[in-house]
Amino acid sequence: MALTFTVPGEPVPQPRPRVSTRGGFARAYVPAKHPVHAYRAAIANAARAAGAGVHGEPVGVLIDLVWERPKSHIRKSGVKPDAPQYPRCDVDNAAKAVLDALNGVAWEDDSQVCSLTVAKHYGTEARTVVQIV
Repeated sequence: MALTFTVPGEPVPQPRPRVSTRGGFARAYVPAKHPVHAYRAAIANAARAAGAGVHGEPVGVLIDLVWERPKSHIRKSGVKPDAPQYPRCDVDNAAKAVLDALNGVAWEDDSQVCSLTVAKHYGTEARTVVQIV
């Protein structure tokens, strides 16, 4: 069984957590206003709409991350030769946001993911495509 769904919009990589102390204890957190929260909610909603259900079997995941190429990379004749070929974010941070969003939606815990393929590139329309196998 394979489940595929698409989330429109720019992919948002998982940020590094901030650390604060409260009552003498350290606490790691991601600020509430960070866009990763809305991105993870959109992924979870798209997975539910596609029919994802929590199960305990090992899974394989393919993630295709597409960013819209900035206008500053393009000339009338096409893409500038010195424009970056790939988006700047780390693929592991982008994949972490996707996998964390699917905890409790497509699987119990992301430790069930036994195979992971992540691709990042520029395209005409920003989106995240996820396939769970």
